[in-house]
Amino acid sequence: MAFRGLNVQIARYLLEIQAVFLRPDEPFVWASGIKSPIYTDNRLTLTAVQVREHVEQGLAQTIREYFPQAQAVMGTATAGIAHAAITAHLLNLPMGYVRSSAKSHGRNNQIEGRLEPGAKVVVVEDLISTAGSVADVVATLRESGADVVGVVSIFTYGMAAAAQRFAELGLECHSLTDFDTVIQVAAAEGYIQETDVARLRAFRDNPADESWIR
Repeated sequence: MAFRGLNVQIARYLLEIQAVFLRPDEPFVWASGIKSPIYTDNRLTLTAVQVREHVEQGLAQTIREYFPQAQAVMGTATAGIAHAAITAHLLNLPMGYVRSSAKSHGRNNQIEGRLEPGAKVVVVEDLISTAGSVADVVATLRESGADVVGVVSIFTYGMAAAAQRFAELGLECHSLTDFDTVIQVAAAEGYIQETDVARLRAFRDNPADESWIR
């Protein structure tokens, strides 16, 4: 099977550097206790120079294509900060980031960087699962007077909970690659067995249901 396109290229890179690591027969355990066949750490893209170049250029191009009105880029803390900074540099736009909570000292900032009222902002996240954390960032930015126009990320699980949250926020999220693309590439290139694909999708559709585990 021939795979083409940026989403496939990014999926291949993430697998090569183990930023996405698939282990369906030896599940990882999340902090919540849920067993997962996938581990994702997109911070590893920052130390893989060639991958980083493709990721950041991809994020910049995604913003140019879908959110050309953007006037500023804001990263999520902490994983989205570096990606937002590099992407903003490529776009020649102001950049800042949003803390998970306000500082308890100084000016008690939660938003770092100057953000003009009414500025059209794109949020940069590294990973979208249920979109709970990015929804909090959007709420914080909107409360400050920003006009959040969209979200971009490196990878999304494509979970129903995330789609519902973005619909409630009235926002589009565009990711460089996604769960389905990653597992298709992984099966084609020998990272997993073809029979694992259905199991992985079952996990994605309902992470709390462990029936996908053999």
